[in-house]
Amino acid sequence: MVPPEDIFGAIDLRIGVFLALAASLALSGYVFHRRVVSLVLLGRSENRFDQPLRRLAGFATIVLGQRKVLQRVSLKDPAGLGHLFIFVGFLSFLLSYVIFIFGDSAWRPFSETLLTGTGVKVYASYLDVVALTILASLLWALVRRWLVKPHRLSFDLTRGYDAVVIVCLISSLMVLTLLTEAFHTAEVELAAVESPAAAAIVGRAIGEAFLNAGMGLDAANLGHGLAWWLHLLVILGFSVYIPFSKHMHMVAAPVNALFRSLEPRGTLQPIDLETAEHFGAGQPKEFTWKELLDGYACAVCGRCTNSCPAHLTGKTLSPMHIVEDLKEYLVEEAGNVKAGAESGAPLIGFGRITEEALWDCLSCGACMEECPVVVEHVPTIIDMRRHLVLEQSKIPDTGMEALLSMEQRGHPWRGTQFSRTDWAQGLEVSTLADHPDAEVLLWVGCTPALEQRSQAIARSMVKVLRSAGVDFAILGEEERCTGDPARRMGNEYLYQMMAQQNIETMNGYNVRTIVTLCPHCFNTIKNEYPQFGGSYEVMHYSQFMDRLISQGRLKPIKMVEATVAYHDSCYLGRHNGVYEEPRRVARAIPGVKLVEMEPHCRRQGFCCGAGGGHMWLEESRGPRVNHVRTDHFLETGATTVGVSCPFCLQMMEEGVQAKGEQENRDAKDLLELLAESVE
Repeated sequence: MVPPEDIFGAIDLRIGVFLALAASLALSGYVFHRRVVSLVLLGRSENRFDQPLRRLAGFATIVLGQRKVLQRVSLKDPAGLGHLFIFVGFLSFLLSYVIFIFGDSAWRPFSETLLTGTGVKVYASYLDVVALTILASLLWALVRRWLVKPHRLSFDLTRGYDAVVIVCLISSLMVLTLLTEAFHTAEVELAAVESPAAAAIVGRAIGEAFLNAGMGLDAANLGHGLAWWLHLLVILGFSVYIPFSKHMHMVAAPVNALFRSLEPRGTLQPIDLETAEHFGAGQPKEFTWKELLDGYACAVCGRCTNSCPAHLTGKTLSPMHIVEDLKEYLVEEAGNVKAGAESGAPLIGFGRITEEALWDCLSCGACMEECPVVVEHVPTIIDMRRHLVLEQSKIPDTGMEALLSMEQRGHPWRGTQFSRTDWAQGLEVSTLADHPDAEVLLWVGCTPALEQRSQAIARSMVKVLRSAGVDFAILGEEERCTGDPARRMGNEYLYQMMAQQNIETMNGYNVRTIVTLCPHCFNTIKNEYPQFGGSYEVMHYSQFMDRLISQGRLKPIKMVEATVAYHDSCYLGRHNGVYEEPRRVARAIPGVKLVEMEPHCRRQGFCCGAGGGHMWLEESRGPRVNHVRTDHFLETGATTVGVSCPFCLQMMEEGVQAKGEQENRDAKDLLELLAESVE
């Protein structure tokens, strides 16, 4: 975009540009620091500066490659492509500002080292095409957001005046770009001089239309200068407006991507119970700086809420509103927060974020999977649960009963009459106390040991392990709950107590390899026990069975006639990336036909409804999550829903019964099917 020679013949261009830049940068810098940086830095410290090369590699794919934006692009929802066009346009015009604003005319030698005359022609024409593409994308976005209105764009936050302002500003930049080129083309023609920038295809066409309408040289000069300076002022004004708008994500999202968590998604960070001033987070200063940054990075696109099983079944929870409400509360209470004074309305409860919304969360991670700017909703919600439980003693009654049972009996199943080893009667299973040199510790878990229906999973596991000749043992009565339900329900104190007790027991036996039946136990022991000195080789049974089958140690032989729709456990799939192993195990069973619950499978899997402590928490309102998931299963026409989690087994079995399909359909763990085939 070629600049005029000076500012309407009065001021040297370089002086005017520097003055405008200095004024805007000073103002935007002040606003940015006051409204964003100073508030984010009020959060608790957290180390997000480790593994710099890995962080930079992820930054390149997420930001420059737009990986998260494009992950769900389809004919039904091509929104990611529109964002990609705008992003590429932003980078293209950013380069053009360097070349044409600071290069041409004012610093001509600098410009000529970057582009030849032919290069200027090509690049100017390219920018014209980009400008038209962006205008078309913006028009499509307006029609989609205000007329078509898909569910994820139906929230007030996604359709506020702010979005209109942003669209108008970007559109004006594109229009002013084309007008600048058009007036410059008219100047060149009327003055009978040459300029490679006058060859831009769209700008030249508009300029020739101006000439055909009788435009004179003075009008062309005036139009050129006016359009160019308006374009520059809109850009500079944009930089000041950004910290006040949802387009703050243009700045915060790349930073958010760089400082994303590198831990498996199912990993929560511990509280130092001995030194912490607060347990959990109920005020801005009690959140980490990354949790506060998330609010500024949020693009208010609604993808997280649109994928949330709790929200989709009519619950109060909206992950997008959680992070946005935290940010708005931080901004509104900035003065009180900085001064350390008592804030006005509380953040949780009667304030912006309701307790009901926090307890609706299933910790399934669907929101984090879909978020294009790497917002980490679940840890923020768990931190607020910790505040409610540990500082205010607030938790739903059924959750409190489970926590009391864990504290008193070592497991959450308050009404069970079974012991830890009743399921193994007649199977002659060794304990580590009797067989401390066992190759593998089979971590049974509370549900397969103490819940009657799930005991079949543990018995099936014993049959399969013996068929493969695996040397294993269990902890028996020494096994306690891993603490996962306590941690997800916010009682970090109880979780750490149980984790340390289990770690002490296993380290005493010098345990090296653990195979779990439950994805929740798998996630906790594998990803969270190392925080307290418990580092082991941990495998979910599906991984272990897949290994045994591939090694030829386990050979499913007997036909099992069943069409199986596999349900991905959130804590096995999304949280730990285990998708293929259970499917390979299912395919290895003769007679089993495997089908998918598309599109709700793999990374887009739909929670069974038991995560985040909801095995013991009642749903607040709307249809039950497991009933909606059961509908997904029934739509496949499969005879069996296959699971690899005892929680999922209970939820899907209840769903089949609630739908009156128990005579025609059933729910089975993959281990049960495998055991049938190897007997």
